[in-house]
Amino acid sequence: MLISAIDWGDTFIQLWHSTGIFTMLQGDGWKNLIMIVIALVLFYLAIAKKFEPLLLVPIAFGMLLINIPGAYQELYKNDAEGTVGLLYYLSQGVEKVIYPPLIFLGIGAMTDFGPLIANPKSFLIGGAAQIGVFLTFAVATLFVNPKFAAAIGMIGGADGPTAIYVATVLGQDVSIIAVAAYSYMALIPIIQPPFMKLLTTKKERQIRMKQLRPVSKKEKIIFPIAVTLLCGIILPTALPLLGMLMLGNLFKECLVTDRLKETASNAMMNIITILLGVCVGAKAQGSTFLTLKSLAVVGGGLVAFIAGTCGGILMVKFMNLFSKEKMNPLIGSAGVSAVPMAARVSQKEGQKEVPDNYLLMHAMGPNVAGVIGSAVAAGVLLAIFA
Repeated sequence: MLISAIDWGDTFIQLWHSTGIFTMLQGDGWKNLIMIVIALVLFYLAIAKKFEPLLLVPIAFGMLLINIPGAYQELYKNDAEGTVGLLYYLSQGVEKVIYPPLIFLGIGAMTDFGPLIANPKSFLIGGAAQIGVFLTFAVATLFVNPKFAAAIGMIGGADGPTAIYVATVLGQDVSIIAVAAYSYMALIPIIQPPFMKLLTTKKERQIRMKQLRPVSKKEKIIFPIAVTLLCGIILPTALPLLGMLMLGNLFKECLVTDRLKETASNAMMNIITILLGVCVGAKAQGSTFLTLKSLAVVGGGLVAFIAGTCGGILMVKFMNLFSKEKMNPLIGSAGVSAVPMAARVSQKEGQKEVPDNYLLMHAMGPNVAGVIGSAVAAGVLLAIFA
């Protein structure tokens, strides 16, 4: 009976030590609690406020999952048994830079490049929005190594896959970079409007723009091929992202690959979004995320994102000085990529001033240019440091 009682006692102790409550009471458990609260806030923004739920819901769930005390050992690795868990395998798509190019393939298959082709000046706006990337990179080099500074700067492109790609190829810690980049992408409706209003006058926000010219199917087919050739010859390091973007768009426009276009833009895109979102959220473990270094990266990424937003707007205002047909500066904020979220914000802010002013298609030009611009910016940084 005594032996039996002792066995039962050991069993209960072992059970207690395996609970999340016991784990939370040890060391940095309070950090996990903070991250769980943040995850719940993201759920609220995604579900109640509808802030990019396709991104925020899987990210928030991954964040919630990994911060449950004891979950890391079960989801990533179990040292006692020498095995690895589900998220270890899923995260290989991030570690081996597989997911980011596939996301670009899906974006290309979903996106109409017509507004950019109809208004080539959008390239200048999208290019100007990348100032956030290079400005933040230059400042960050004063505090961290250049490769890590490059990864931080890429957050300013508001392009999660690109930021992940650059950080991974340069061998930097992708966890905080990924979480910051995707969080800012999803929170565009909160971050951008104050700066859009700050940098524009009421009169500028009321500018109506003429309807864009029709773009022929031939132009739409030639465009992705020409861009791939041109950028590939000049900057081959941009091809893994840019090439997949253009391939996806060619699927969409050539009219003979409908099945491939549908797969890339729907099933594949949805699957990769789920996997990437959960993996990104699962990188935000309290014990490693809540550090001064991580908070500095988040702050630097926010500055980069705001600088990119302002750069696009100011470029439109500058171009208006020399143009007879004025552009609404609100479309400049869409130059930070995050297609089509940033374009929708431009549309929404414009309609606050003039309800029947439709800026969406005009904003899609800089928005698509921003996607291309972020890929080119990544190529430049990789060409220097990879």
